[in-house]
Amino acid sequence: MVAERSKRSVFDALLVWNRRVHFYLGLYLLFFTWLFAFTGLLLNHPRWQFAQFWPNRIQSTTEHTLESMSGVAEIDRARDVMRQLGIDGEVQWPAAQPGNGPFTFQVSRPGLVVDVKADLQSGRATVQRTRLNAWGVMQVLHTFTGAPAADSRNRRDWTLTTVWALSMDAVAGGLIVMVLGSYVMWFRLKARRLGGIVALGLGFVSCGTFLGALRWLL
Repeated sequence: MVAERSKRSVFDALLVWNRRVHFYLGLYLLFFTWLFAFTGLLLNHPRWQFAQFWPNRIQSTTEHTLESMSGVAEIDRARDVMRQLGIDGEVQWPAAQPGNGPFTFQVSRPGLVVDVKADLQSGRATVQRTRLNAWGVMQVLHTFTGAPAADSRNRRDWTLTTVWALSMDAVAGGLIVMVLGSYVMWFRLKARRLGGIVALGLGFVSCGTFLGALRWLL
């Protein structure tokens, strides 16, 4: 009897903690979820006029003088050029550096793309900045990962990119925990099990239909 009461007490405590976790995770993830839902709509409807950002971009080109370069590796030289130019962000490399041409690379961050062409021998650099408005920043945040997964040449080398990526991992994990916790709370409501089963089944069928159609098309 005592063991049964102890198990019951532990189970009740877990249910209480499940509700608390669901509640506070929902509050914490609320704005992240809204951000991704809204930017997802923008990406899905690129012709919405109020959210146009690329035609409204601001571009500027400047010339700069560079000091002698330090470092042998490309990333070290790029960081040195960025330090001298006052640029910060994620370094993106072209497919290949031109043999006798300038040292070229791109620096990106939400709302700003900087193309750098540096002549290391003459110590001159041409910098083109492309600035995006707030709508552009919001859409970039939806897909900003630092480097494409299939691109072996580029990798994350900006601290804020790593922080953002880890934050999105945490958001994904939090949503999974919330969904699993909601299943537990739903199953405890006997009067609503049938409706929940119908909703769960419809969701499963809808998702499965999309996945099956994509597999058939591919």
